[in-house]
Amino acid sequence: MILERFFNTAGPTIPADHYHIDLLHRLDWEEIQHLVASKRYFVLHAPRQTGKTSTLLAMMKAFNAAGHYACAYANIEGAQAARGDETQGIPAACDALVNAIDLYLDQPQLLNWYEEKKSSLAPQHLLTQVLQQWAKLSEKPTILLLDEVDALVGDTLISLLRQIRAGYGQRPDFFPQSIILCGVRDVRDYRMHQEGTEVITGGSAFNIKAESLRMGNFTEQETHALWQQHSQETGQEFDPAIFPELWEDTRGQPWLVNALGYEVTWKNRKARDRSHKISLTDYQEARERLIYSRATHLDQLSDKLKEPRVHSVISRILSTDDEETSDLKFDDLQYVEDLGLINLWPSVKISNRIYQEVLPRELTWPTQVMIANQEQAWYINDDHSLNMEKLLKAFQQFFREHSDSWSEGFDYKEAAPQLLMQAFLQRIINGGGRISREYGLGRKRTDLFIEWPLNPEEAMYGPLQRVVIELKILRGSLETAIEKGLEQATDYTQRVGAEETHLVVFNRDPATPWDQKIWQREETYQDRNLKVWGA
Repeated sequence: MILERFFNTAGPTIPADHYHIDLLHRLDWEEIQHLVASKRYFVLHAPRQTGKTSTLLAMMKAFNAAGHYACAYANIEGAQAARGDETQGIPAACDALVNAIDLYLDQPQLLNWYEEKKSSLAPQHLLTQVLQQWAKLSEKPTILLLDEVDALVGDTLISLLRQIRAGYGQRPDFFPQSIILCGVRDVRDYRMHQEGTEVITGGSAFNIKAESLRMGNFTEQETHALWQQHSQETGQEFDPAIFPELWEDTRGQPWLVNALGYEVTWKNRKARDRSHKISLTDYQEARERLIYSRATHLDQLSDKLKEPRVHSVISRILSTDDEETSDLKFDDLQYVEDLGLINLWPSVKISNRIYQEVLPRELTWPTQVMIANQEQAWYINDDHSLNMEKLLKAFQQFFREHSDSWSEGFDYKEAAPQLLMQAFLQRIINGGGRISREYGLGRKRTDLFIEWPLNPEEAMYGPLQRVVIELKILRGSLETAIEKGLEQATDYTQRVGAEETHLVVFNRDPATPWDQKIWQREETYQDRNLKVWGA
């Protein structure tokens, strides 16, 4: 069997094995060369699984091939196990550094020196001494690419940054000409606790930073070009209708782009026959499989959602409540953007359509599996359509009985009504139809778009029932909220081409009796009939 190149979803990119975009093309290579020539120390950061390590390795190869510098790449993530114990963490980082220099530059003199001296050097000076010795032994100015720096914590991280700063003035003869720190976060977001002090930010421990460069996602053209490499090498065609969907689903997030490519060209067994043209249906099936798989990349999102700084931002976006945004910090918004979870411009929103789908699912997964006595068959009409009136009445009763106790179980209490609704619907619709979500900071509502197959044999690829449910939190007058909600729901209904529209208004005032919160009525807006529900 001849192994073709394939879409890479794990580890550094190997150009001979993987479809890829020119690694140095993804950043301003000219600017990096200028910073190195100017003897600058700087930061390169990007979200996880966007190609940082692959790019750093390509940079090292390019610098060494040019012949002007001796460049080494070192991953010091292993020192994370020492936590804040610098007596363990710094030696672990130096072990990784010296081994990397020996591996990539074949400098046994440094390795021999290190093995002889390391036990006699204090951790507070060990890194400085190693870098000084490397620069002295090297015939060329040295460049250090230090990866996973932000994996370190506490005194280990403080000591590492300060030891680099201590040798800065000795460059390039007795210290690296240039050092590039790489990680998920910018150095300003390295937050380190030191005994007897408040939080120390990375910027104060590393104030020699000249620049902070962020490596972004693929562009739309790069996303298309990456997938076309598969067609060029195998002859297998993609339906052109796939590419607008691929872009909206991923917005160029490299892992998502590659993971969808791998799903649709390999995990889909019929596509292993390269004469099979990959259709939009094949793509949509691959997308659903990827989301349901809770792959490592997607599963890591749930851990990020637990971080207080992430919570403060994502909870506001999910709750779509303007009155809860006044205390948002711009540093937190930048941090969550650096993690790749949101875009700040032109408005604050979840960064791509797959994340928009995955984040609420991750937050409501325990709730979905715990919802009892709700079966899909109860809500199916004789013509196989969803009985939305019966479904929403059941939700009203469910919400009345469980909202107080179940909301307490949510980390994201600000968005509890919207999340409970989505958990309830997902429980019923999973395995049959599809729910798309649209929400964002300042929108003042959450739009849900349900697509339900009317022909079970053709599933999602036959005729569909299309339903919009708009969710709003009651603020002020009920009639004003309904009037605005009808306008917004109608606009969204027209955009997605739905035939049925519902507006759900949540009253979160604990003083209001449930008999006044639960109601239903019909409204007409722009010659369209809509149903309005209270909860």
